[in-house]
Amino acid sequence: MSAATALSARGADRGGRPRDAHASAASIGLWVFMGVAIALFSLFIVAYVVRMSGDDSMTIALPWQLWLSSALLVAGSVALQWAGGASRRPGPMRARRLLLAGGLCAVGFLGAQLWAWQALLSAQVMPAGNPAGSFFYLLTAMHGLHLAGGLVGWAWMANAAWPDPARAAWRIALCARYWHFMLAVWLVLFALLGWVTPEVARFICGTS
Repeated sequence: MSAATALSARGADRGGRPRDAHASAASIGLWVFMGVAIALFSLFIVAYVVRMSGDDSMTIALPWQLWLSSALLVAGSVALQWAGGASRRPGPMRARRLLLAGGLCAVGFLGAQLWAWQALLSAQVMPAGNPAGSFFYLLTAMHGLHLAGGLVGWAWMANAAWPDPARAAWRIALCARYWHFMLAVWLVLFALLGWVTPEVARFICGTS
């Protein structure tokens, strides 16, 4: 039986997209969840811009560890995308290694984020006292919690996919989709924290 035939028989097409009702429901549920998360983060972004337009706002120097964490999240997203492709090819070892790499990169991302927190705290940037600092901890914590929740899903998916990645190709595709989403959200937050200074916020709010 060819790999394509095996996938078809197991409920996934060549693109790793689900065909059965359970997989389709999971895909729709993930889209809905991401929509809710977008709404939540959008509200935080609006609140950040409005608060940064205040007279007491000041910028903070972002720690270099954020660049490291960003690179790790990019690597994890790429690894899971490649894992989805590898799961549709003969031989499970490459898909397994890429699945493991995707999860480890996410763990590394969270570790680097905590390292960045430690660097800011050492520089006396506290969660209270400065709007930019307060939002930095709030936004990175919210994003980190969403990614930690994704790691729970990754562990469930990896457990199901490890014996036969081809059989769980649609699960890998869903996990990769969520990783791409988390990467996109983080890049927006990183740009927001780095580039939306009080001057830019006042310009956006029309109070400059």
